[in-house]
Formats: sequence, structure tokens, C-alpha cells
Amino acid sequence: MSISKIRLPEPLSTWPLPRKINPHYAEVKADCVAWIHSFNALSPKAQKAFDRCDFSLLGALCYPTLDKERFRTACDLMMLFFIFDEFTDQVDRHGAKAYVDITMDALRNPHTPRPEGEHVLGEITRQFFALAIKTASVSSQRHFLRTFEDYVMAVIEEADDRINDRIRGIDAYMSLRRQTAGGYPACFPCELKLDLPEEVIAHPAIVNLERCIADSVVLINVGISLLLFDHIDGLSQDACSYNIEQASGHHVHNIVTVVMHELDTTLDAALEWVHRRHTAVLAEFIDGRNNLPSFGSAELDRQVAEYVENIGHEVRGLESWCFESRRYFGDRGLEVQKHRIVELLPKVGKDNATPMMAQMMAVASRS
Repeated sequence: MSISKIRLPEPLSTWPLPRKINPHYAEVKADCVAWIHSFNALSPKAQKAFDRCDFSLLGALCYPTLDKERFRTACDLMMLFFIFDEFTDQVDRHGAKAYVDITMDALRNPHTPRPEGEHVLGEITRQFFALAIKTASVSSQRHFLRTFEDYVMAVIEEADDRINDRIRGIDAYMSLRRQTAGGYPACFPCELKLDLPEEVIAHPAIVNLERCIADSVVLINVGISLLLFDHIDGLSQDACSYNIEQASGHHVHNIVTVVMHELDTTLDAALEWVHRRHTAVLAEFIDGRNNLPSFGSAELDRQVAEYVENIGHEVRGLESWCFESRRYFGDRGLEVQKHRIVELLPKVGKDNATPMMAQMMAVASRS
């Protein structure tokens, strides 16, 4: 029985920011990996799969201009995101809420020792933020705490959807998913050395640009020319992960499944919808980037422009990482990036594969 295939689009050919990689990648990766290994938070098998994903590479591609010290914060944040995701992916809303309480308490009290016997996530989070605040502006810390809390609270709702096999409508899904994807707190490294007051962060122009980035994290990878294919396909981070999630059963919180369900359509048609939505989002970001308002001083306007440029790098970086890491396509990422064809994995039951197991299955099938 042949395995179904999907065709992925071309890279971000019209995106104004090219692929870059942080020059401190190799050195900081070694320190960051040693740090996360020191906690023994995952089983050996899960840790091996985690390492193959190379989340330091994600940091290097998304935050290419950071200095060494702040780049370490970016890499640690990537580790925290995916460690938190791994634990909360396996529990219901009550279990997720317990992890959320631990995590937020650690962020609010980075200099306070964690309670004896607490889950290791608390100490990972505490150490992350204790180091981060050494080089983070006060304003960036304040913004991060707010957006990270929004993110973890949304993960509780995601856990409830997963346990109950609840498939949301498109609008409700996007409202939740732009939070659970972590796009807002992922902007933290972009303002570590900047001093952006609340009136800037709350300005409609900046709010909309950040929303575009958050949506793009969900819809990552933009479409493909009708001249090259007989129909339009689309790719998103969700579309990349759809292959893993449809095989493992963790697919109800995925834009591809949501569109197929609400519009009663095929996988190809859902990917086309993703393409159109993401094209509009990216065009909106570029327009906003090119028409930034003045905030009253040349220095503040310079910082705002730098922040917007920094968050724009996340789009290219995340798309590049989908192919350059081994998370989605194993050892064949660069090959897939070139020829754009992906075979869907055979399905297994949700009870038989955790997200990390699914990643391992994807890696094994491509190695």
C-alpha cells in the first residue's frame, strides 16, 4: 500500500531578510547542551531525539545578530520551550496547570531556591531566567513575563483540547495557537538590549507586527508558484509537524486538521488555505515594517526599527531550521528542501506514541 505524499512550497523567496546564522552558534551550543543535560530531565532515548532536533540551531537562525551572552539566553529559551512542551504534551489540563504554576513561580523568583522534591522543570526555568536577567533590559523582562504567562496558560487549554479530541474552528484555533506556538515570548531575545516603553509595545502598529510574527510561527513557510506546480500547496510549521502528529494521533491542535475539518476539504486544499493565509500575513508584516510610525525621538525610533528587524529574522530562521535540523525530516532535510516532496508517515495510535516518540519515529524513518 503506497504512502501518501505532500508537496512543500519553495523557500521564502520574497521575504526581505536573508538566512543568517549567529557566529557564536558552535561555542554557545556546547555550553547550552551541557546545561540542559545536567538536569537529566528526559529519558536517554528522548534526550537523544531532543538533541537531534538541535534547538541551539533554531536560536542561531532566529537570532543571528545577538552577542554571545544574549545569544546564550536565546538558546536556553529554545530549550525551555521544548522541554515545557514535552512535559505538557503528555498530561491533561490539571497536569498542565501544575507545570504552569511551577514554571511561572520560578520565573517570578529566579533567585529563590526551588522546593525540595519539585519537578525539575522549576529549576530549569529558574536557572534560565537568573542568567537571562543579567543581560536583559528591565523593559524586556517585563514584556517577557507577561507574554510567557499568556503562552503557558494557553497550553492548559491545548492540553484540554488534546485529551478531549476537541477540534476548534479556524478563528478560535488561530486565537489559541498563536499563543501556544510561543511566538510572542520568542520575541524576548529580540529586545534584550533595547529599552522599549509600554507605549511602544502597546502601540497598534507594534501589536499588529508581533501578531504577524506569532501567526507566521504557526503558518511558517509561504507558498509556491502556480507556474511550477499544477496547484498551490502551502507549508507551515504545523504542516511540517502535521506529518509527525497525524502519525502519532496528536493532530487535533494543528492548522491542517482544523482547516480540513471546518471546510470539509482535502489535505491539499487545506495546505492551499494555509498558503493563502500566510501570504497575507507576511504581506501585512512587510507593509507594517515599511511604514513604522515615529515614537517621538530618533533614538527610540532606531530601537523600534531594530526590534522589528530582529523579529523579522525569526520568520526566515524558523523556516530554515525546519529543513536544517533533524526534527521533521531526519537526515534528509536539505534534500527535502530542494525537491519538496514528503511522504506521510504511517499512522499509529495516540496511546502508543508521545510527541517525542513521534519525533524519534520521524528521524528513524528518514535516517
